[in-house]
Amino acid sequence: MSAWILLRGLTRETRHWGGLPDALRAARGFDRLLLIDLPGNGEFTHLRAPNAVAGMVDFIRHAALQTGEPGPYSVLAMSLGGMVATAWAQRHPAELERLVLINTSMRPFSRMHERLRPPAWPGLLGVAAHWSDAPRAERGIHRLTCNRADTLDADLDAWSAIRRSAPVSRGNALRQLWAAARFTAAIAAPHCPLLILSSRDDRLVDPRCSAKLAAAWGAPHREHPWAGHDLPHDDPAWTAEQVRAWLEQQQSPAQTQAHPQAAAQAAPKPAL
Repeated sequence: MSAWILLRGLTRETRHWGGLPDALRAARGFDRLLLIDLPGNGEFTHLRAPNAVAGMVDFIRHAALQTGEPGPYSVLAMSLGGMVATAWAQRHPAELERLVLINTSMRPFSRMHERLRPPAWPGLLGVAAHWSDAPRAERGIHRLTCNRADTLDADLDAWSAIRRSAPVSRGNALRQLWAAARFTAAIAAPHCPLLILSSRDDRLVDPRCSAKLAAAWGAPHREHPWAGHDLPHDDPAWTAEQVRAWLEQQQSPAQTQAHPQAAAQAAPKPAL
């Protein structure tokens, strides 16, 4: 099986995946994981972020080749990373074997107020206003993107340390936001197999964005009943299980009816 590339979203980096890589490795078929940062984030925080998704695609394609792992690749991506993965699959279809998109949104399938929910705007402005105050900014991000609060203190400690060690500049954050806002996908679905995951209680991006995308492209869609925008943070085990089950369905089409579209098997809801 091909290597899996994991792509995070706006201003986030590979360390923000939290427990998802280990959850994937515990499942079958994820022995080769490539955690690659978008330009301007993490390992590449010193670089100027492109102001268009197309530039991010070019960067990630080159970074993937630099790992020494041959393509075609499987890609799991969320939010802005999902836009990058979609553009990659549509522009260079021979390079991707399969695609998993998490809580992403894109034109022409969703409208602006769905792609960034208006109630979240004041919180985003608060994060921007305190961008250089790591604990305060990360608390604001956590409030916007996570519904699981039992790990709050540990999350804020870890995320603040990440911000201090590899700070994303305000300029790079704005360029990534501009790229995400302007991105328009092709109408036609990617040629590779595609799974869409979303969170019913996403407070940042309207979950209808994922539902519309799945309907337009005829893709299977699994919805988590309580997680926030950062689904891999809130329930990494559920996320990994949905991908594993989907891969099994691809290998055994006759068993597809054994795995319903809705997420009935989510883990118990922790303290929020």
